[in-house]
Amino acid sequence: MTIEGVLTAMVTPFRADGRLAENAAANLMRHLLAEGSDGLVLAGSTGESPTLSDDEKAALWEIGVSESGDSLVVAGSGSNDTAHSVELTERATEIGVGAVLVVTPYYNKPNRRGILEHFRVVAGATDLPVIVYNIPSRCVVDIPNDLLRELAEIPNVSAVKQARYEDLQAIEGLDLLAGNDDSLARTLDAGGTGGILVASQLVGREMRRMIDEPDARAEIHDSLTPLFEALTVTTNPIPVKTAMRILGHDVGGFRLPMVDASDDEEAAIRAALERQGLLSRV
Repeated sequence: MTIEGVLTAMVTPFRADGRLAENAAANLMRHLLAEGSDGLVLAGSTGESPTLSDDEKAALWEIGVSESGDSLVVAGSGSNDTAHSVELTERATEIGVGAVLVVTPYYNKPNRRGILEHFRVVAGATDLPVIVYNIPSRCVVDIPNDLLRELAEIPNVSAVKQARYEDLQAIEGLDLLAGNDDSLARTLDAGGTGGILVASQLVGREMRRMIDEPDARAEIHDSLTPLFEALTVTTNPIPVKTAMRILGHDVGGFRLPMVDASDDEEAAIRAALERQGLLSRV
């Protein structure tokens, strides 16, 4: 199985009282799959996974399996606790998702042997494809390409979501996925198969064109760059969730320690949406 295409890291909708908004989540899933997403990543960092309970994560995965049809549902089942990651991965497998996304253990800062053993044990808990999530900016630890080659030897470690900007390489045995919106074009040029993306909640069809129309890829990237920049005015997922609310999507607020965008941040996001012509579609 090739892990490919536009896989959207979905925000998690909350009700006014802070509880998981299951109906709104289902509606958002249907919208994204109709607007250029080839699959969904549920309960990832964009989905505020650190503040979701295990039951809430499972509920999202169940809704995703129900709503996705033939589209890929990827469960964010990783943590910095290997035993907990195994439990979540087993639960996601039972629910019937198509793949799992497992982040590099954060905060406890494992060494090379610890990283390798973590992924070996988690991958051994499922027969699903495992996507390694390398994001040094959040985890402090980077998985270098030579260690990715070792991870590729684990039979069902199938892909890497690469959120490192430097030294992008296609690794034999691993599908290469962009982990940042602004690196999608460069990742595809380096032999990547797609990306796990945030801006695709807003411009999914345009980002899909970057895959389908390689001759126009650079031009499309340039046209989307102001939006990509606006989505980094503060910590993800604050900008994208704010943008979704501006565009009328029922996604609710944030769970602490995430907070609402400031007035200046929201103004920058709104201006980018207007430049992109998205406000006129509301």
